[in-house]
Amino acid sequence: MFQTTSIAKGVNVHVNETTQFKTINFSLKFKDKLTKEKASARSILANVLQHSNEVYPSHTALRMVLDDLYGTSLYIDSSKRGNEHIVTLNVETVNDQYLSEEGVLEKVLNLMYIVLFKPNFENGLFKETIFNREKEAVKQRIESIFDEKTRYAQQRMMELTLPEHPASIQANGTLEEVERVTNEKLLEEYQAMIDDNEIEIYAVGDIQSETIAAYIKEFFHFKDREKSIDAPSVELVQPAQSRVVEYEDMKQGKLHMAFFTPITFYDEKFPVMQLMNGILGGYAHSKLFVNIREKESMAYYVSSSYASQFGLMFVLAGIDSKLEEKAVKLVLEQLEEVKKGNISDTELEQTKALLINQLREALDSARGQIDIYDQYMELTDSFEPDYLISKWKSITKEDIAQAAQQLSLEMTYFLSGKEDDSVE
Repeated sequence: MFQTTSIAKGVNVHVNETTQFKTINFSLKFKDKLTKEKASARSILANVLQHSNEVYPSHTALRMVLDDLYGTSLYIDSSKRGNEHIVTLNVETVNDQYLSEEGVLEKVLNLMYIVLFKPNFENGLFKETIFNREKEAVKQRIESIFDEKTRYAQQRMMELTLPEHPASIQANGTLEEVERVTNEKLLEEYQAMIDDNEIEIYAVGDIQSETIAAYIKEFFHFKDREKSIDAPSVELVQPAQSRVVEYEDMKQGKLHMAFFTPITFYDEKFPVMQLMNGILGGYAHSKLFVNIREKESMAYYVSSSYASQFGLMFVLAGIDSKLEEKAVKLVLEQLEEVKKGNISDTELEQTKALLINQLREALDSARGQIDIYDQYMELTDSFEPDYLISKWKSITKEDIAQAAQQLSLEMTYFLSGKEDDSVE
């Protein structure tokens, strides 16, 4: 799928040579240890680098040069995965094999160099007006979670279940930590990102891997660096409370349940847990949806998700506020059915088919190929999608039941409407 070349210690270039696309996609991923402080600073940094630099100091100026490069797209985002905080520069440009003009690829690589290595400095710091503007933008992004009650409830449950744990840290950090970020602190974080972060660089298109690796080495002079991020600890500490109810001015109740499992991404049974989650609540044919939403007609939505990096599984449901106890009972009943191996052939085969289809659909885009490889490359040497597909196909009902038996409910969090205080 990808050929990997190391251009410096801790800096790898992964190239997928394919005629599948007429464009070339790049992703440069800067990976550092996830903390509230770093997440806050690096989210501001991603904004600052994207919207202004020494050569193109305004978004309009950058927009114009991208248009001149045949509509090249460029954006920087920040995200988290396991113990990692990731700042990613994403670029998609036309393959100049299909143009009469030559040298477009070099111009795009030079623009990527400018964005990363030529920030818009003023007196040795990021330009103050840009810094303040992007700091406010990140604060507004964090505050917006409060208006999305499902996301807010999930965040509150994580803070209560695993306080100070990487699993509960938001990719954008916290309002308090964003407020503490100074221009000097942001400069330190920028220099650490360029000089010390682990870097994974991806390129996908009708290109030669040796040529692209040589270009990247020529344009980006990354120094050697040490690996600083270990796999997440599998040890999860039991939360102080097993049930919490909080109230907001809203009509629909938000039920969130957190389960622990010893099976993580790094366990050989990881593909089994993916199937287990799919059968319980991952899809429209899953037990939770069919039995709680359709047969009982008591949930606006209900689903489950598996956070494999830490060994966590969540069940989320939108319900009337007075139905919390009944909803919890029904969720646990459906989980019990999986634990007993009461899984129909249809449930098993549809779940396998949907997992496989989702993976194959993701591979239809260059960005999907990059995301899949970056997510799964640690599963096995020279990861190929067929590795996961063959694993899923071989899994039995008994395997799934055994995986479900290792789940333990650790926290039930309910966000209720204020008019329904009687539920407490």
